[in-house]
Amino acid sequence: MTVSTPGRPSIARYHASPVQAFLHQAARRWPRKIAVIDGDRRFTFSELDARSTRLAAALVTLGVAKGDCVGLLAPNCAEFVIAFYGVVTAGAVVSTINSGYREMEVAHQLLDSGAQTLIVHETLLETARSACRDVPLLRRLIVIGDASGTDESFWGLIHSANVVPPDVDIDPKDDLAALPYSSGTTGLSKGVMLTHFNLTANVQQWLEREDEVAHMGHNDIILVHPPLFHIYGMNVLMNQAVAVGATLVMMGRFQMDRFLTLISTHSVTALFTVPPVALGLVNFPRLGDYDLSALRFALLGAAPMSADLQRQLQAVLGCPVIQGYGMTELSPVSHIDYAEPELGCPGSVGFPVADTEAKVVDLETGESEVSFGEPGELLVRGPQVMKGYYNNPAATAEAITPDGWLHTGDIVRMDADGRVWVVDRKKELIKYKGFQVPPAELEGLLFQHPGVMDAAVIGKADADAGEVPKAFVVRTEGADVTGDDLMAFVAGKVATFKQVREVEFVESIPKNPSGKILRRVLLEQERASS
Repeated sequence: MTVSTPGRPSIARYHASPVQAFLHQAARRWPRKIAVIDGDRRFTFSELDARSTRLAAALVTLGVAKGDCVGLLAPNCAEFVIAFYGVVTAGAVVSTINSGYREMEVAHQLLDSGAQTLIVHETLLETARSACRDVPLLRRLIVIGDASGTDESFWGLIHSANVVPPDVDIDPKDDLAALPYSSGTTGLSKGVMLTHFNLTANVQQWLEREDEVAHMGHNDIILVHPPLFHIYGMNVLMNQAVAVGATLVMMGRFQMDRFLTLISTHSVTALFTVPPVALGLVNFPRLGDYDLSALRFALLGAAPMSADLQRQLQAVLGCPVIQGYGMTELSPVSHIDYAEPELGCPGSVGFPVADTEAKVVDLETGESEVSFGEPGELLVRGPQVMKGYYNNPAATAEAITPDGWLHTGDIVRMDADGRVWVVDRKKELIKYKGFQVPPAELEGLLFQHPGVMDAAVIGKADADAGEVPKAFVVRTEGADVTGDDLMAFVAGKVATFKQVREVEFVESIPKNPSGKILRRVLLEQERASS
């Protein structure tokens, strides 16, 4: 059955504006309000706007043209915000790169996106330079950092640039703003084409829920610990906060004491986080040492969370806790639960946001709708659905139906009111602490080792991470390779979140007659043994 936005009225008119209009408008309305707190540094909305405008002018002077892709490789910092808005103001497309990526992964994204410019934080410069050896089209590195005071550094360009913004004509519904990378429902990472309208429409869908407790407002203070390179941090936190004039508090690498200190010190009012952090919070022995009284609500996304954990988190935080659902291809949100006790349901991701249709189809054909309460694949249609996968029409056609429905690859059940529970994943991606790990990528790396004849990777349930990559390996005849050898081999080639955490040696890998790995068989065996 198909359900469209129960209880959430349509937004009568979406603003077809470029995404940078959020920052321009904020600078006009609240010029002296603090927009970003980054350690000891403070930036007002007018300062962010002025610096991003100067960066845009500098990029155009360097030859960056409308539609060009600019890579952005940086941890959470004020410069990330300036860079994002600077690139889109220049009419270019931001391809945000995971700051935990290794050289091979950075090179893949730069090559696939066709980026000729990379903005990189000085702490990641060594990785970037190594990656760029394999990216012949890359023309320039723009380095963020105090140690890079040359004219072509990030701050050097801003200080020497024209103050007049570039005159670029943008069609919000057709022109791309962002090209983050996602593994989608299968396979290796692909560029997700998100238009200006995709991003701004999803922000409106978030914000125009004025009768609900759990939405961001002008007076909110938001801790930015989800990474800004991820669509969750980019659009749910950064763009939404700028749109309403809320204050962003930057946090780098996660550490529980630091996390809680920032919430307490800055009186954070709305917490956006992920289930592994929720588990850490409910088990943290010194939670009472920190003042969390300013929190109005907490929202969990990026991975499913049990009803029990949700209730426990609500008890320790002393504020409503809800879940939302989305994916990069949805800009990212399609569902949010209600924080109001009479409307919300722990364990559920809630209802569609405004002007969003959802239906559940059978797992065999992906076409026939199932009855309410029956499991099936979730399909979503709305203004937040991506334009498609970059330079990959086959993958786009596989993901989006001719009439605009996106196959999410997630197995859910839906009740007659339209409330959704995430049950499992049809797709084979592993979710490690909310990050996507494609098994095929790890299998391809394992095959490069001379001691591996065959291999398959699955996600093994883990209390802290949600899932961890586990490899089943058939040794090459005569090889004496160990599990530690293989884990170290893979760790040298991928980001930390992708590393194989366990290896089991087997006689054979289960496959169907066409040779496709039967991961579900391995998953069932793993669950039975656990």
